[in-house]
Amino acid sequence: MSRVKARFRRYAVVFSVAVFAMAAVHIAPDTADAQRRPAVRRSSPPPKYSKFDHLTKAHRMDCSSCHKFPSKNWNKVRPEADAFPDITDYPQHNSCLKCHSQQFFRGATPAICSICHTNPSPRNNARHPFPNPREIYDVSPKGKNAESSFVVAFPHDKHVDIVSSLRRSNGNFVNASFTSRVLRSENEASCAVCHKTMSPQGESADEYLVPPPPDLGEGFWLKRGTFKSVPLGHTTCFTCHSADTGIEPAPENCGSCHKPRPAQPAADFDQTLFAAHKLENRPVWLAWKRRFGSGRFQHEHFAHNELACATCHNISTLNALDPLTKKVPVSSCAKCHATPTTDDGGILNYVVDQRKTDPTFECMKCHVVFGKMPVPASHVRAVEEAGK
Repeated sequence: MSRVKARFRRYAVVFSVAVFAMAAVHIAPDTADAQRRPAVRRSSPPPKYSKFDHLTKAHRMDCSSCHKFPSKNWNKVRPEADAFPDITDYPQHNSCLKCHSQQFFRGATPAICSICHTNPSPRNNARHPFPNPREIYDVSPKGKNAESSFVVAFPHDKHVDIVSSLRRSNGNFVNASFTSRVLRSENEASCAVCHKTMSPQGESADEYLVPPPPDLGEGFWLKRGTFKSVPLGHTTCFTCHSADTGIEPAPENCGSCHKPRPAQPAADFDQTLFAAHKLENRPVWLAWKRRFGSGRFQHEHFAHNELACATCHNISTLNALDPLTKKVPVSSCAKCHATPTTDDGGILNYVVDQRKTDPTFECMKCHVVFGKMPVPASHVRAVEEAGK
């Protein structure tokens, strides 16, 4: 019996070791074996047919494939005196059915129908406002937080030459990178044709765009006259680019101006702060969230309002397709805000000195969120140059 028990014990030990080894292999397979196995493909999330994306590969076709110029309702969406041939309505159903017939007949209320229709049903054909005219779309529930997939390829240098009698130097536009403090002249008319001070304070006692909270203290709150406007929609552009004038690009050549939006750099913008303003103003929202430099810069400030645009902006190199060309270099700010020493009053000198002694110091004189970041080398160089 003792031999049988001993043999049984040996078998039990061997069996336990085998089971443990098998479990170990199952839990932690050999690395080489795992590498030989084909990777498990995770399925991509299904497309959201409730939103149309122009940048989808299948949608990158000629604009006229879907949009017909002019729309049938072009003379109804604007007041009769202001109406002009334009694309002012969504494409017809056949533009979508060519590729999306399955989505059109899926469920009682197909998601794809909500792109255009407010309440898709056989008895309700009401639609969201089309993104053009902007003045109608921007105040609609769909448009107030929407962002276009496109930017407008607008050549500033050509239009400055045509619109105004801006003085030239040796055949070139005034370059902000090499000019000192430039005072506004009567001849600088072109910029003001398209860019006007938004919600200016003027003689009003209301300094802020909306009433600030009572506990604001030294905190930041958006002031009137901070931003400059940009043309909305086609109204300004079609003044010259129309069938009557024959100036190219013609209004039906959408792709000549509307280009896919490139990647945007980080902006000096805080969405939470903007939401706290409770400001239903889409143009201000867009202007602020695209501030790539100083989010607090106020155009209507008395020291800024007297300057020519070319003091800070290099008009000859502005490229709407490259957002970095629209960013004002700190060297332009340093013309007024950097001094030989901090004691001379330069705010740029002050904030650089403060950061050297206190790493937690926030440069909030000019910035909203960028003030918490490390001081850029360009700022340090600007102070050094002012001290020479």
